[in-house]
Amino acid sequence: MAHPSRLYLLAYNSLHSLGWFLALLRLLACLALPVSASARSAYAVAGDLICFLQTCAVLETVHAAVGLVPTSPFLAFLQWGGRTHFVLALLRQIPEVKMVQGSPSVFITFMAWSISEVIRYSHYALTTLKVCPAWLTYLRYTAFIPLYPVGVGPGEMWTMYQALPFVKERDLYSGFFAKFFMGYHSFLVGVLLCYPFLWLKLYLHVFKQRKSKLGKVDRKKRV
Repeated sequence: MAHPSRLYLLAYNSLHSLGWFLALLRLLACLALPVSASARSAYAVAGDLICFLQTCAVLETVHAAVGLVPTSPFLAFLQWGGRTHFVLALLRQIPEVKMVQGSPSVFITFMAWSISEVIRYSHYALTTLKVCPAWLTYLRYTAFIPLYPVGVGPGEMWTMYQALPFVKERDLYSGFFAKFFMGYHSFLVGVLLCYPFLWLKLYLHVFKQRKSKLGKVDRKKRV
């Protein structure tokens, strides 16, 4: 009988894989529309689902913290925190369709996230069952090379930059940030300045994982 922790991880990763696959299908359906309409539709068709999936992903920091998966809790929290801030604290709070939620940068972000997460969670689920094919392992540790930069640069960072005027105009989260003698606008500018360095830490970490995981696959083939 399978260990309860394995059954839990199988269920968790399978459900997330299906959820992100549904988000991807909704985004792909937007491609049948004119370019301007597809961009405006990205948040409308997939925003709520992606917000839900990303919120639930907080469990991954718990998994790492309790040793359920061999991942750094700090890196797990860094990725979860960055994405959750993007969708819940920023994007969801600025509903201007044409300027922020309807920006092509949101479509780019959601597409990059959805593709990478379908691959990642599928790989985790099949690895838990010990039936993961070599091609999926290769894809898991290769697809991120273009997807991560695309999702961060013309995706997340460009969206945050476009949101700055709306954040300043509304003085968003003024009550909370008054305790820290700064505004959310200043905080967001700071996040934008730090973002490339924080992202690079995650990016290089996955490159290390790639070398380790694909090296094991190559050794098995030679044996």
